[in-house]
Amino acid sequence: MQKKVVVITGASSGIGKALAEKYAAENFNLVLAARRLERLLELKEQLKSVEVLPVQTDVSKEEDCKNLIEKAIEKFGKIDILINNAGISMRAAFIDVETDVLRRLMDVNYWGTVYCTKYALPHILEQKGSIVGVISTGGYIGLPGRTGYSGSKFAVRGFLDTVRIEYLRAGLHVLVAAPGFTASEIRKTALVKDGSQQGETPRNESKMMSAERCASIMYRAIKHRRRKMIISFWDGKVIVLTAKLWAWLVDQVLYIVFKNEPDSPLK
Repeated sequence: MQKKVVVITGASSGIGKALAEKYAAENFNLVLAARRLERLLELKEQLKSVEVLPVQTDVSKEEDCKNLIEKAIEKFGKIDILINNAGISMRAAFIDVETDVLRRLMDVNYWGTVYCTKYALPHILEQKGSIVGVISTGGYIGLPGRTGYSGSKFAVRGFLDTVRIEYLRAGLHVLVAAPGFTASEIRKTALVKDGSQQGETPRNESKMMSAERCASIMYRAIKHRRRKMIISFWDGKVIVLTAKLWAWLVDQVLYIVFKNEPDSPLK
């Protein structure tokens, strides 16, 4: 039988890279997208048991996303799963941040998901396959100092929830997956108020969920065609549930937690 094909954006590091390794172990052929082509080529060399197509892609550019899907179809003739994982974060108070930074967050996190989904959808419908959006708990509750990040992740959740309903009778599976804090490069590459990268993470990455653990949980959720999944417990399920019951309390806790970060942008 022909192997299934998964397209993963943001595959050069973190959760995306871990997902590529997991799907290769499960005998899927891979289409891997990221801006850093050299990272994708290194990953291809590691995953020799399956066919891997690396495609240099900036998901904020519609033509890049169209090209990604066209290359996937040209190579494999089908797409079974699209995982919209590419994303960036930010760390700045709203009053200080340049609007171009907020626009960049939307271009990558939201529009990148929209573009890839738009061009992949006809092919995934043929396979009755899966579209996945990777958000975070910041797509359920507002994270102070991260207005652009939370705003873009809320938008992704609304977009994919609507796509799910539109194609409810077509056999399409849509999963919105929300990891909590996961060890990755996203905090190092987060944009500060002027659009430059933060460079250093303000959190202890060693205490977070590993990208491999997160990828394994997501793999099972996709396999079982789950609709929504909040992956972590304390900084995921618990805080989202608490926010539904005692929103004022969560606001206070979040303010204290993020204000006490090293070099916090909160006054």
